[in-house]
Amino acid sequence: MENVQSKVIILIKVLLTLAFGAAGLAKLMGAEMMVGTFEMIGVGQWFRYVTGTIEIGAAVLLWVNGRQAIGAGLLTSTMIAAVASHFLILGPSAVPATVLGLLSAYILFKHKDQLAL
Repeated sequence: MENVQSKVIILIKVLLTLAFGAAGLAKLMGAEMMVGTFEMIGVGQWFRYVTGTIEIGAAVLLWVNGRQAIGAGLLTSTMIAAVASHFLILGPSAVPATVLGLLSAYILFKHKDQLAL
């Protein structure tokens, strides 16, 4: 059973890495859709760069022993902000951000032993 659970965790980490790597790169490269999204949010384009950097950095941390909880926590926090932005400003669908947030939270939970509480 633990072997299956380990494989599920790896699969989720791969999915999160691909999703956040692509999204973060799109933000840093200035993809038109990302520029428009952050224009609608109204905080400024600097926030797009910060968010893209956090997404890529946190995706990398998912694979660093002893730092997975930090990466998953950053991604979960980022998706909480994304869901709030969809509900309050952007509109239509917060489903992708919600799913990615839940997957990130699951990884955070699985690495909770790394948290010094």
